[in-house]
Amino acid sequence: MIKPRTPPGVLELLPRDQIAFQRMLDTIRRTFERYGFLPVETPVMELTEVLLTKSGGETERQVYFLQSTGTLDKGKDGLPELAMRFDLTVPLARYVAEHEHDLVFPFRRYQMQRVYRGERAQRGRFREFYQCDIDVIGKDALSTRHDAEIPAVIASVFEALAIGEFTIQFNHRKLLRGFFEGQGIADGERQAAVLREIDKLDKRGEAAVRETLVGGEFGLSPETADTLLAFSRVRATGHDAAQAALDALGEGTPLFEEGRAELREVLRQLRALGVADARFALNLSIARGLDYYTGIVYETTLNANPEIGSICSGGRYENLASHYTKSKLPGVGISIGLTRLFWQLREAGLVATADSSVDVLVSLMDEAGLEHALALSQKLRAVGLNVETQLEPRKFAKQMQYADRAGIRFVVIRGEDEATRGAVAVKDLRRGEQFEVAEADLGRTLLVEREQMRALPQREGRP
Repeated sequence: MIKPRTPPGVLELLPRDQIAFQRMLDTIRRTFERYGFLPVETPVMELTEVLLTKSGGETERQVYFLQSTGTLDKGKDGLPELAMRFDLTVPLARYVAEHEHDLVFPFRRYQMQRVYRGERAQRGRFREFYQCDIDVIGKDALSTRHDAEIPAVIASVFEALAIGEFTIQFNHRKLLRGFFEGQGIADGERQAAVLREIDKLDKRGEAAVRETLVGGEFGLSPETADTLLAFSRVRATGHDAAQAALDALGEGTPLFEEGRAELREVLRQLRALGVADARFALNLSIARGLDYYTGIVYETTLNANPEIGSICSGGRYENLASHYTKSKLPGVGISIGLTRLFWQLREAGLVATADSSVDVLVSLMDEAGLEHALALSQKLRAVGLNVETQLEPRKFAKQMQYADRAGIRFVVIRGEDEATRGAVAVKDLRRGEQFEVAEADLGRTLLVEREQMRALPQREGRP
């Protein structure tokens, strides 16, 4: 007999944990749609030549390839025809390029699907995980005004998720690159290498990064390295403080000034959008190591749990689909790695097992009551309640135990006495109370009770 077990790197949840996870997905989806983003889904598999637009490197070593049993015998050389997506950005690029003439620009899309990477098996690292992305894609050009709307969406998402206080930190690649130019670091590849090193400050620490910058690979003077590190220490929370911090940077190259002007505009729009000052901060150490980003970059962290790291990141890019079309398609977007975030929040005690999505269990005391129980269940469903019917009579205590373990709040009981009075008894397992109500009023009463409980402040740790 084969031992049942999940493969490593997969998060498989029990039903009530799955409910908690699903509610987070639903909250994110509702918020994305509230800001006018449209849903997109792409296949889990893509053509290998489309997915791997660059050969070799770390990406290819983490890709899962797909091969049918029928092709195994053919012994073809080279890579399999199909591969599983490792993020949602490359599929989006293919999607926009392929459907370019059918889409309306700026194209505002959200996508919430699983992706697959051959991560080394270790605690908290997943080979299958959900990403929740939004992007705004322009045709030929895209106003930087969209750059301010993205953090407003982030703020709305995490306020709705209610997982703790958070800060959206942002920087600008033009500001960084312009500052580097002012320090004599003008070569594009060298700038990118320094950016990647600066982006490691949180992981490696300032001393280690400084040592690398003045070492053989970079060869910066100690004075230049110190200037770069001093620049990266700039932090400012809220509109006024961030504007003042930008003022204090002094004059710079044209690229530096362009980045600063765009950041100023983003700050003004965040104020107009009503994003609270405590929600965002200028952080000049954020570089987002990928060369892919060309403008504003974002990282979001939980204030009380910085060890979790970035819970949402992204930024502005110049041309989404350069490998697939001659059209210029600039954009801006962010991604939430929800599987890892959910796992981290659960480990930190910030989310708990959810109550069942079932509102009511209609109990069954004896065989004679089955048809009535079925009819009553249908009436409750018709008014908007989620109902499970006990289909075989069991001891009352067993039915209560079942409902309690399953996380069902209400149990409806109709014994001989209640039937005589045209009433039912309701056991509220959340409050530990029991009350009687006329059967004709049952649906309305349970709806009121449910909504009242939802309106109350939730217990700490409840999603």
